[in-house]
Amino acid sequence: MWWNRKRSEPKAGAHEAEDAAAKLEAPGGEHRNAFILMGLGGAALAAFGIAGIAGIVAPVFFALVLTICAHPLRMWLEERGVPRGIATGSVITAVVLLLITFGYAVMVAFGQFATLLTEYADEIKAWGAGVAQWLVSIGIGADEVSSLFADFDPGTLIGFVGGVVGGLAGWTTTLVVLFTMLLLMAMDAGYLPTLLRQLKPHRPLVVVSLVNYAHNVRRYMIVTTVLGLAQGLVNWVALTIIGVPGAFIWGLLAFLCSFIPNIGYFIAIIPPIVFAALVGGWPMVIAVIVVYGVVNAVIQSVIQPRVVGNAVALSQTITFFSVLFWAVVIGPIGAILAIPLTLLVRMLLVDSNPNSFWMRPMLGELDETKSIMAESDAAAKAARKARHAGDAGGPNDTSAESPAATG
Repeated sequence: MWWNRKRSEPKAGAHEAEDAAAKLEAPGGEHRNAFILMGLGGAALAAFGIAGIAGIVAPVFFALVLTICAHPLRMWLEERGVPRGIATGSVITAVVLLLITFGYAVMVAFGQFATLLTEYADEIKAWGAGVAQWLVSIGIGADEVSSLFADFDPGTLIGFVGGVVGGLAGWTTTLVVLFTMLLLMAMDAGYLPTLLRQLKPHRPLVVVSLVNYAHNVRRYMIVTTVLGLAQGLVNWVALTIIGVPGAFIWGLLAFLCSFIPNIGYFIAIIPPIVFAALVGGWPMVIAVIVVYGVVNAVIQSVIQPRVVGNAVALSQTITFFSVLFWAVVIGPIGAILAIPLTLLVRMLLVDSNPNSFWMRPMLGELDETKSIMAESDAAAKAARKARHAGDAGGPNDTSAESPAATG
């Protein structure tokens, strides 16, 4: 009867509540939030620990990235019958030569920058005075502005550059760690294919995750290096043609900043804009902005995403946060290595754990999400067309006469 049905419904709801409570009481279910808090606390503790030994972590991880990028050269040599020891020595020699070449370019850039500051010291002072007047004109107190620029002296920048160049001797420990780890990792990499084959029957997902991580890091770093070189060369040539002082320095800066997602472009463009304003005024500044904008749009927004593809399956928000996070944890090199570091964390926590696969779309693996959105958009578009067609053929439509009227 109806009263029996009405009285049975609350019982069914009670059973559903009991089932939900039983699920919460499953092993670990009632402590899920506590586990999340524990995980966040462990992550914070790990971040502080890494920051405490950043002087070791940074060169070790940099050596790992270089070893991963150079590994195909070893495989190519061994496939052609080159002995494993000679292949290892060739890889180490190639990487060391690249590092020495880059270090020499950085030293040349520092020397040119010091000379540039000396030559344009008066212009920089005048520019600082102009900025001070502009700040006063927009309502900032004159006392604050005068105190801000009172001690401004380009000579302090020259001293800072000289201190950096002179402090290279203090990097001895970092360089020793870097080259030692590079040597040892290159030697151990000869056993890696066999080790992975041994591990695969026992931990196949871990092996797949490690292989995919190495492939993605290698693809990202090599593509970014090549495109960064192209970007730096184009900017160097363009700035030389425009007449901006220190074109080589800004080209090298553009190459370095190409490894910093999202904010690297803005870091690279500020110094050439300042010196363009000192030399040529607004016309030269606009020319610099146009050149950098076109080069950045073509290389980083068109070419790089097509070549890199899904190697970096990270959302834009996570990418930007990773740059800030790793820069704070291990210093400026953390901003350059932010993507490989974040991919390593993802590999350890998500890719190698089958229970965490559901997190991939939220981290940036959006292929399935984009296909679902495309289907949803197509369905919504078809529904709108059908609705418009129905409105056009409705009772208010007088374009066609009724049979009674024609009769």
